[in-house]
Amino acid sequence: MHNTHDPRVLPLREGVKPSCIVLPGTGAGSCLDFLAQRLSGVSRQGWLDRIERGEVVDELGRCIEVATPLLHGLRVYYYREVVTEPEVPFEARVLFQDAHILVADKPHFLPVTPGGSYLQNTLLIRLKNQLGLPDLSPVHRIDRDTAGLVLFAIRRQDRGAYQALFRQRTVHKAYEAIAPWNPAVAFPREHASRMQESENFIRMQEVDGVPNSFTHMELLEHNERWGRYALSPVSGKRHQLRVHMASLGLGLKGDGLYPVVDDAAEGDFSRPLMLLAKTLEFQDPITGQQHKFSTQQSLGALPSD
Repeated sequence: MHNTHDPRVLPLREGVKPSCIVLPGTGAGSCLDFLAQRLSGVSRQGWLDRIERGEVVDELGRCIEVATPLLHGLRVYYYREVVTEPEVPFEARVLFQDAHILVADKPHFLPVTPGGSYLQNTLLIRLKNQLGLPDLSPVHRIDRDTAGLVLFAIRRQDRGAYQALFRQRTVHKAYEAIAPWNPAVAFPREHASRMQESENFIRMQEVDGVPNSFTHMELLEHNERWGRYALSPVSGKRHQLRVHMASLGLGLKGDGLYPVVDDAAEGDFSRPLMLLAKTLEFQDPITGQQHKFSTQQSLGALPSD
């Protein structure tokens, strides 16, 4: 869970902040019982081991003991661990850094933040450790499968100002994609639809209703089979560009989720998603400087097959 309270009762560990869970306001039993039941991804023995190491504390800094009763309504902090973390043999590049922001050029396959089986092999934690920036935080996200630009706030007190740019849609984002070419689908076009989570929680879907996702689309070039597209999202729904293109029958090359689930096995880097976060443009809310950042990566030439 995202730690918003953050009383700093546990220090950073290898760039990773402690995770937080709020204990229920009612109920009986011990904190250990609750943790083992609620966060069952960790075994009861695993929670016992963490408690014995003094790595589970409440928001007042008191160590949780095996017999500690349920502390109604208090926050409990602990370190997230992964047993076996996949290697990601690709490195990001820092394109810009000042006192307030950092812009990174992320490779395919590298997650932005910890999640699932990824912890140290994430863009955020690598940058924290490499640059000694304990409060670094992404202002927006791109998918693990997507390459390109990610904006970070360096200081906690600046984070809200940069996040507001995305909420207010004053950041211009441009992506490039390679997908099938179909002469029957006209470009340029504006795509608007209502998106929501599907029954398969990792996928999004378009449904009937008032649109909540908007993308401007252009065709840059094509051959007999493939096209290169410029995609400019106005909204920022999860997987928005992938869903919008797939809905036109133009699922992105290398996409293991849309239009059907066909994901590569862990450790198979042979089929990158052909989606690149190419430019970010905005006026800095703190310095007033007009920024335009461009990726140094490329999707390469259009496939011939």
